[in-house]
Amino acid sequence: MTSVILGGLPALAAAATIVRALILRRPSGLALLTAVCASLSLTTTATAAAGPGSVWKLPEAALLLLLISAVTRWSPVRELRVAVPLAVLAVAVWPAPLVDGGFLERTGAASFWLLPALGAAAIGAYPRRMDLRRRAAVEEARRAQRLQLSRDLHDFVAHDVSGIVVRAQAARFVAETDPGQAVLALERIEKAGLNALETMDRTIRMLDGEETPDASLQPPGVPRLAALVDDFTDSSGTATRLLLPPDVLESFTHAREAGAVAYRIVVEALTNIRRHAPRAPRAEVRFVRAPGGVELHVTNEASHTSPGHRTGALRRAGGGRGLPALAERTEALGGTLTAGPYEKGGWRLVAVLPLRTTRTAPVKEPK
Repeated sequence: MTSVILGGLPALAAAATIVRALILRRPSGLALLTAVCASLSLTTTATAAAGPGSVWKLPEAALLLLLISAVTRWSPVRELRVAVPLAVLAVAVWPAPLVDGGFLERTGAASFWLLPALGAAAIGAYPRRMDLRRRAAVEEARRAQRLQLSRDLHDFVAHDVSGIVVRAQAARFVAETDPGQAVLALERIEKAGLNALETMDRTIRMLDGEETPDASLQPPGVPRLAALVDDFTDSSGTATRLLLPPDVLESFTHAREAGAVAYRIVVEALTNIRRHAPRAPRAEVRFVRAPGGVELHVTNEASHTSPGHRTGALRRAGGGRGLPALAERTEALGGTLTAGPYEKGGWRLVAVLPLRTTRTAPVKEPK
């Protein structure tokens, strides 16, 4: 009777652990209790031979298989390193004392029972791996969303805010001598502020998950470049010319992604002119046909103000992420983007944009 009770102790402990897990649902300490059960099982296996107590061994192995799956599914990884190997070993060696044979026969029996133990671990590991992949996908989506938000703020809001700063600086200098110009500057500041608020509102609505194809949620495209260039000329004093042939403009109608990237590139280029060449007399935004797409050239002449003396220039620390991010976007479309010095201290940006037609319904550009 004593041998029966002692032989059933590991099975009873494993059953109690399973009942506790079902009641508490993902209880803490499950790996520790499983390790205790496995240790008891190994102890009775090592000290018992074929006899009345061996009747508990098969139910004990089945309960340990359930614990292996549960521990692998729910317990922290650092706790699995002890509990799972012990339980797998306990399941594999339990028939050893009952096998009537030599070392090879007992090894064969252990190898046979090793398979269901490993299978139980795999059953527990599969949903755990799916959870990890789901969490990784959610985190990647959140990271992409944060990156998109950062790029939108940089590409659009920073452009409008930099224009506000430049106009405010100009208004400060002319307020006493020409109040009329100061009032005009304030009107332009108001317009730039409204544009920045519109961009922020569009970004927030996208983050809120709006799925309605509202025109206000569509990123600006090539048709809005004329207004952008005119506004930049008025605010910066740099005479900027837009050369956009009608056939090129028409080709962007069904290539909205390329059009949005082109608009972002021009915004970034003009913002850089405002920051780094605030007294450049002339600039040009030019689109030309290229095999399979278009080439976008944004050039500016050298600033007449020395780097050490920029009256009314925009001073800001940091930055420098705009062009690399736009280069990634352009490469994602299959194009290229390069920038560098150009003719006597000027600067030129060249982007090659392939025009892949997208079958989306036309959306009216916001005015």
